[in-house]
Parts: sequence; structure tokens; C-alpha cells
Amino acid sequence: MSDIIQLLPDSVANQIAAGEVVQRPASAVKELLENAIDAGANKIQLILKDAGKALIQVIDNGCGMSVTDARMCFERHATSKVRKAEDLFAIRTMGFRGEAMASIAAISQIEMKTRRHDDELGTLVEIEGSEVTNQEPVATPVGTSISVKNLFYNTPARRNFLKSTSAEMRHVLEEFQRISLANPAIAFSLHHDGVEIHRLPASGMKQRIVHLFGNNYNQRLIPVEEETSIINIKGFIGKPEFAKKTRGEQFFFVNNRYIKDAYLNHAVSKSYEDLLPDDHFPMYVLFIEIDPAKIDVNVHPTKTEIKYLDEKSIYAILHSAVKRSIGRFNISPTIDFDQETGFSGMITHKAPEEIVPPSISFNPDFNPFAADKPSRAPETTVTFPSFRRSGGGNGAGSKDASAAIVPNTKGWGALYEVANHSDTAQQAAIELPGQLSDDSLVPLQKQLMQLHNRYIISQIKSGLMLIDQQAAHERILYERFSRHLDDRKGASQQSLFPQTVTLSPNDFELAKSLLEDIKSLGFEVREFGKNTLIIEGIPVDLGNNNGNETQLFEHLIEGFKNSQQELKLSKRDALARSMARNSAIKSGAVLGQQEMNTLIEQLFACQTPNFSISGKPVIQTIGLTELDKKFDK
Repeated sequence: MSDIIQLLPDSVANQIAAGEVVQRPASAVKELLENAIDAGANKIQLILKDAGKALIQVIDNGCGMSVTDARMCFERHATSKVRKAEDLFAIRTMGFRGEAMASIAAISQIEMKTRRHDDELGTLVEIEGSEVTNQEPVATPVGTSISVKNLFYNTPARRNFLKSTSAEMRHVLEEFQRISLANPAIAFSLHHDGVEIHRLPASGMKQRIVHLFGNNYNQRLIPVEEETSIINIKGFIGKPEFAKKTRGEQFFFVNNRYIKDAYLNHAVSKSYEDLLPDDHFPMYVLFIEIDPAKIDVNVHPTKTEIKYLDEKSIYAILHSAVKRSIGRFNISPTIDFDQETGFSGMITHKAPEEIVPPSISFNPDFNPFAADKPSRAPETTVTFPSFRRSGGGNGAGSKDASAAIVPNTKGWGALYEVANHSDTAQQAAIELPGQLSDDSLVPLQKQLMQLHNRYIISQIKSGLMLIDQQAAHERILYERFSRHLDDRKGASQQSLFPQTVTLSPNDFELAKSLLEDIKSLGFEVREFGKNTLIIEGIPVDLGNNNGNETQLFEHLIEGFKNSQQELKLSKRDALARSMARNSAIKSGAVLGQQEMNTLIEQLFACQTPNFSISGKPVIQTIGLTELDKKFDK
């Protein structure tokens, strides 16, 4: 029997390695940028076409390579950074294993030009699928220029698994942000399809954060600095009021290398305890300097995970440093939780008079067309409530207190048919979808009560029913926006003054990919310059938004990212959920009788009225039997 174990050809071995090292264009961008940094460059340009699928070009002004080095750098395990095993425990460079260039060359067409400072001529090397097709002298500036063309051209199965251009570009931007944050002293620029996305001059850390994420971050940052015998920490954290529902802007760097570490992330999150809701996450950019001998960076193919010798001490130091910075800048709450410090100067020794809302008196039985003047009925006083968003979204309210609301059987989104009944007539039964079709769950009267501005209470035949007003409105809006996304007919209302919204490059790419679906919801949005959109109209379902279109749009994008990350939802479902959550009335909103009636009518017309979009119950019932037991009857 013949031998069956053989050595793999280099081309096959390189493609296998490429499966670990180069998963998408962003992986190649990361490796090429890190090589440019290791070469000592202080100016790096990144040029992309089709999000890197057609072209990735990195130009640096680093040390360059000799003729021999230019050829050797594409060999497997060829590196200038490790000479002996002991060097693995003193690594301060980005790359060191010698796999990146060989892996990239195995699945693309590469053209590299490089020249050292002392050389008059540089070297041109052209490679296609690990095969060197050309090598010759060439006139080129000092440094290195590498062009990676047609990534995965010889592995079509891998290429088919790549996402859309917009999605791949967002991954590239993430890698670019991490590397540029870690190296603020280096000037970076990024161009995509001929458009300049970033131009980052050499600067300090705070300026680099502002250049990357926008000028509004200048007032959001709190400095952190701590020096100990174990580690040194420096960087910035975000103020609690600017926390978001996604973890997007959280960066840890250990010896200038970006890492992902849930354990250290918990140390930072714990420092914000009692300052943030459970579903909000703070922004931070933190750098940890530690002896390379006390960490192992070679535990993951992408080098984003690190092992520590004394991780408990690092956790404690990090937690203490962040907590101290929060306290130093007076972000922590005051001891008197019942009083806001901002109003302390307004308090006088004399108790202020209670503010009474305006009211008018009228006779509800007055009829100017009656033949005989009726006797004067007692006057009724109505107090005007404070302004609030209508619970029905588009303002469709109930007609009369004695009207029975019958959902149209043509569909959950159809208009309601209103049948009038006399006061003495028995209310018509309402056929409700799902588990609410039981007659015992039908409200007996239109008079409703709001409990703690959070729940709506209604009497039913079997007892009483409680409805979570926020969850109910979210369910109504979610099904409405889902229909708009399906039929592409979301109605829009023009804004009196169009507003511009400037997003981070990542969010701008995301918004561009969602633009058609966002328009289907009823927004009128178009591109308006670099990373900027102009909002000319909003969905009519949102009612009067008081000029907060910009904030609403930002929350829409943030909520979409959160839904996709947490639940792995489809694009349209995540968009509908985000719109519903951001547009719904909140717990604490005061509702009038008409608004509560409208909310219940629209809830009962939904396809799934008894569950919120989070899967929690919207309606709870308490039977008479249960109430009798509480009174020992």
C-alpha cells in the first residue's frame, strides 16, 4: 500500500492560511496598514474601490525594502520582527508571524513598488495567485505602495460570501478607525471610489477622536490617566448622558494593539453603575501599557485577544481609574436624590405656590338650537393637560363615548367602522384577534383610567384589564411601519425647515444602505455632502415632532444597529422595530380619555395585540375571583 501523507503545495497552503488571515477586504486592509506602521511611516494613504473588492492600495513613506526583501516578504513565515523564540515575549510591533503578505498574495493580484532612502531606484514586484509574474527596477518615491486587486479572484466561493459594498465598507471603516486611533501621531487619509472619507492630520488623542467621530465629541470626553507598577492607563471615556444602546464606540488598546476583552469591558461598565440604564453603553478609548513579557498576543489568528498573567489586578486598576475620573469631573449623582443640583439656587425659604393649569367652565348640555331653553345644568370644569404626542400616532381618535368600535375584517391596517348605540343599549361585542377574542376581555365602557401614567385600566366582564401604554403603542407602530416597508407607501409630511444631520462615516454608510427602506417609512431624505444627509420630511405617523427630525433620525440609526446586533434580525424588521421604539409614547406620558380609547382600539386591531415587540405581555387581566380572594370574600 502506497504512502498517503504528502506535503501541501505552497499555493494550497497559502490559500488555507488566507482563510484565517483574510476573511474579507477589511482583513487585508488591517494587515497592510499595520505593515506600514511597522515600517516607520508617518503618513499613510488608503485608497479603495468597491469597498476593497476591486482595489486596496496602501501608500506609506516608511523605510521601504531592498530588492531581496521585496521578494522575500511574500514567502510564508518570512518576517523581520522575530529572530528567536524569546522575541515572542517582547513583541511591540503589529505583525510578526509572516503570514499576511503570503496569504493576501495567494488570493489576489498584487503590485508592489518600494524604495529605501539610500537607493536611487526602487523595486516593482507583480504577483498573481502566489506566482511572481514580474520583478524589475522602477522609479518610485521613498516608502512602499502596495495595490491588492480583485480579492478572491481565484476562489469564487469565498468571493460569493462577501456582503454588499456598503456592508464591507463599514467593516473597512471599523479597522481604519481602530488603527488610526491607536496611532494619532501618524497622518492618515482614506479614499473610496474617488471620494475622500477621512483626512486625519497628525495630532493628539483627543483631536484624533474628534476628527474621526465628529466635532460634537469634543464636549463628551472625560480624560482618564493612571500610572502603577503593573500597568499604565490613559485615554478618554464618554459622559453618561451620551451613552448609546450599542457598543460601537468602545476601544481597548494594549501596547497600541486593538483588542476585544469582555472582562475589561465589564470593569469599565461597572464604573458607570447607577449612572446608566442597563441597556446603555458608555463610549471609551483606553490605552493600556504593560510589559510585553506579561501578556501573550499570539492566541488568536486576528490577534484581537490577549492573555494576561495577572488579569484580576488589571481589572481592579482599570475599574478604579475610570471611577475616579467620573467622580473627579462631578458626573456622579449627588447625595440628595430627591433634588436636582441645578435647581438648588432657585429654592427660597418660602414654599413656592403650586402651579395651577388654566381651566374654563362650560355647560355640556347647552343646545343653542333647542326650542325651549333648558334649565341651567351644573357647569363642568375641564383642565387642559400639558402637551403630549397623541397615542394614536396619526390622530385617529374615538368618536363618541357610547360608540362601539368594530375592527374591519379587511385587515389590521384598515379603518375602523363606528356603530352608534344608545346609552341604554348593550355594547356590541368586539371580535378581537388572537387570544383576545374572548368576550370577557371586551371593555364594558369607554371610561378608562391611567395608573401612574404607565398603565391603562379598563373594566371587563370578568374583572379588570391593565394595558402597558408604551408596549401597546410600540406594537401598533411596529405593525404599521412593517406594512409601509412591505407596500413602500409610507406617507410623509413636509418639514417647514429641512434639517441636516451629520453622521460618523460608519453610520453614514449604514444610512446609505437603508435609504430606500427609510423612504418607505415616510422619511424624505437625500445625501447632502460628506457624511451628511438632509431631512425634508418625516412620517405622518410621528405627528408633531417639534423640529427634532435630526435627533429622531440619529435614534433610528442607533436603534437599528442595536436590533441587528442583539437579535440578528432582518434589515427591514430591525428598521421597523427601531422606528416603533423611538416614536412610541413612553411610560410617564399623560393621556386623555380620547387618546386612551384610540390606543386600545388600534391595539385590538393589530395582528398580535397581546405581545410587545420584545415578546413581553402587553395586556394583563385580574378576575373578580382573584379580587374577591384578596378581600377574603
